[in-house]
Amino acid sequence: MISRRRVLSCAVATAVAAPWVRAQPGSDASFPQRPISLWVPWPAGGGTDLTLRLLAELAGRQLGQRIVIENRGGAGGTLAMPVLQQAQADGYTLAQMPQPVFRAPHTQKVGWDPIRDTTPILQISGVTFGVLVPAASALRSVEDLLAYAAAHASELSIATNGIGTTPHMVLDELFARRGLTYIHVPYKGTAEQMVAVSSGQVMAGVNSNGFAPYVDSGRLRLLATFGSARTRRWPNVPTLSELGHGIVAMSPYGLAGPRGLPDVVVRTLHDAFKTALFDPAHIAELARFDQEVAYLGSADYGRSMREAFAAERRAAQRLGLALGPG
Repeated sequence: MISRRRVLSCAVATAVAAPWVRAQPGSDASFPQRPISLWVPWPAGGGTDLTLRLLAELAGRQLGQRIVIENRGGAGGTLAMPVLQQAQADGYTLAQMPQPVFRAPHTQKVGWDPIRDTTPILQISGVTFGVLVPAASALRSVEDLLAYAAAHASELSIATNGIGTTPHMVLDELFARRGLTYIHVPYKGTAEQMVAVSSGQVMAGVNSNGFAPYVDSGRLRLLATFGSARTRRWPNVPTLSELGHGIVAMSPYGLAGPRGLPDVVVRTLHDAFKTALFDPAHIAELARFDQEVAYLGSADYGRSMREAFAAERRAAQRLGLALGPG
């Protein structure tokens, strides 16, 4: 027979242990207990960096912990992937997932996989791409740009924000369709690229987010955008699609953590960032760089990531850029 004293002692032990089981220090249920690092694969000061800084600040308020932006620009926006691959699956390391991370494994040898090595959190937005020239340039349209390339073989210099980025891929497709060539001048980020274009160091540039102040101030001329429709900010500027080039690109991006992130941590991060995403201050900051909220939850964003990975493989094959076997 079990004694009454033993039953009582077991009950007391269970009551004492229960709070420890529910939220022991360092457990998923008590996340987060320290600052979180958000890796942005672009230099500080560009449009993506600035919008993500505000998003991180707002989400940090929801979580009760700071979210610290870590910039790692270069390699076409893919340098945060090795960080995610090597990070602990504890929620304290996150990264922006720009379109180049879904493209790079199909065009170059990398040691990571954007699907296998990540846990999707949420999709945030997409970007407005544009073709730009210095204000004093004689090139006043995309057709002028192509005509110059046809008349001056390999003399047209065009800057992008990196090798393998969406601007680079779109330019390659645009020129390859016409059997034309151009000189590609890659930069690590938007700020230095826009200075180079506006000062005439290069003849043209293709970028996203960061060109608006240069266009509005009259230092750059916007020849075309890459969306499916004209922008509200520049309604007189045509799209590449309506000009007959059949190209639409908006490069949706979001946030992810390392592979194997616990569900409770994913939900906590998702809910905090979703609240921040729809904060009026963040919506206004996106609008400053001609972006809108393009929210997808964790599961839907995961499906979108897989679709983007497959689409980039097809694009690389179509352009003859895909890696061979082995």
